Amino acid sequence: MTSAVNHFTHGLLTPALAYVMSCIGSMLGLRLTAQAHASRGGARARWLLGAAVSIGGTGIWVMHFIAMMGFDVEGTQIKYDVPLTVASALVAIVVVGTGLFLVSYGRGRILALLGGGLLTGLGVASMHYLGMYAMNMSAHVSYDRVIVALSVGIAVVAATVALWFTLRVKKPVWITAAALVMGVAVSGMHYTGMYAMHVTVDSEPGVVAGADALDFLVPLMTVISLITLTMLLMVLLSPSEEELHEDAELVARLELRRRTAHQQQQLAYPAPPISGRQQMEPMRVRRR
Repeated sequence: MTSAVNHFTHGLLTPALAYVMSCIGSMLGLRLTAQAHASRGGARARWLLGAAVSIGGTGIWVMHFIAMMGFDVEGTQIKYDVPLTVASALVAIVVVGTGLFLVSYGRGRILALLGGGLLTGLGVASMHYLGMYAMNMSAHVSYDRVIVALSVGIAVVAATVALWFTLRVKKPVWITAAALVMGVAVSGMHYTGMYAMHVTVDSEPGVVAGADALDFLVPLMTVISLITLTMLLMVLLSPSEEELHEDAELVARLELRRRTAHQQQQLAYPAPPISGRQQMEPMRVRRR
């Protein structure tokens, strides 16, 4: 029989906490991409990798599984397949990183943005449904195809907008506003996908294999969150793009002043003319 599904067993705690973590991951990711655009070479790639971990790992994956902590099905236990759950985290980080690299090195071209948004959106949707598939229950799970398609569409649009934000948003106030919007989009995609789920509990529930959420998910989410906080500290201690630009302008002004002063010194104290005898002096050979 179809069983009652509850997405809010802890009330508003899990959706609120999930939204906050999504905003934090998105905000840090946008800050890291701004840092990447102000860097070159290997430093740029490292900042983009950090942004992928922040947005994909914390902003999307951690958000998803915090929300899942409030998910419950009457009549069956819920446990998680460890390899599939870890794989879903890697999928989130890899697809977000791929989209960031496409857009960043594509120099903001529309095709790179749309291609990156499509790839990232499909990857985020894959992460979501892979994470849901990792749930083991003594039940049969089915999905409403129309709502699934809607959730995938939301993921693609949200990913495209997020990648556009990484190109345009640089000031802290706008980064914060963009992160709040991204948090709404990620949360909306998650709960839309969850609404597509229909669960029919087995008439004779059996033993459910896998790991309990508290034993497995909480430590994993804690590790990813600590990595995110470490990167946040690194970013706060690093100069912003505006500060780097100001430093470059200051160095250029100092260099210009040095050259101007050198030229003025040459004009004020010109070098004495060299006589013909002085010109011939180095050519003389000393005789013993």
